[in-house]
Amino acid sequence: MTSLEKKLKNPVWFSLEETHHEFLIEYDGVYFYHPDVCTFGAFTDVSKTAAALNEYSKLSKNFFLVSENETPLINSDTVFLEKKIEGCQMVLENLVPIEITETIIPLTQKHIDEIHELIWLVMPGYYQKKSFDMGNFFGIFKDKKLVSISGQRLQTDDFIEVSAVVTHPDYTRRGFAKQLVAHTTKDILKQQKLPVLHTDKGNTAIPLYEKLGYKITRDMNWWLYARK
Repeated sequence: MTSLEKKLKNPVWFSLEETHHEFLIEYDGVYFYHPDVCTFGAFTDVSKTAAALNEYSKLSKNFFLVSENETPLINSDTVFLEKKIEGCQMVLENLVPIEITETIIPLTQKHIDEIHELIWLVMPGYYQKKSFDMGNFFGIFKDKKLVSISGQRLQTDDFIEVSAVVTHPDYTRRGFAKQLVAHTTKDILKQQKLPVLHTDKGNTAIPLYEKLGYKITRDMNWWLYARK
């Protein structure tokens, strides 16, 4: 049985190995999500990444490999590195109770277009409509429109990642994100799994996550590649 610690070191790989196996595309041991769902990939043998990236680039123009500390190899004739996002992984130690003052509702298939529109407004490029199939999503509505969301993305038998935490620019500084992350975290705990999240280093939201009981545990880097 694979330990939780080993899974946390390679979260994309083990999500595709376990809960999200239905979304797996594999090239000689390098795992990718189907690009309609998510453009993330992961590996255990760095020597195989160049050939795998070459193949996956035929399906998606832009895509990521995610690793704790290894640098993927590439074939520079077919793909190039757009940027490396230096990120970190945060794991819940103990959820700090907060008051939920907003009405938070589960989002359904009928909200897919609104979710996509809001995420692309705030964080363009990192979300596909079928990403909705990766986990539960929750939202806050104001003025009859979706203004803040939080969702679940990477999943294994042991943990679920909090993700897609976005608020419309006109509705920030009202505590919506904090309440949604707390709500989503509680939902993960109800599933008897460990809540985790990933963010880039220096993100101003890190203190918010820490106040809710999350702790930075390791680096987690996102290598963004593009097809030539």
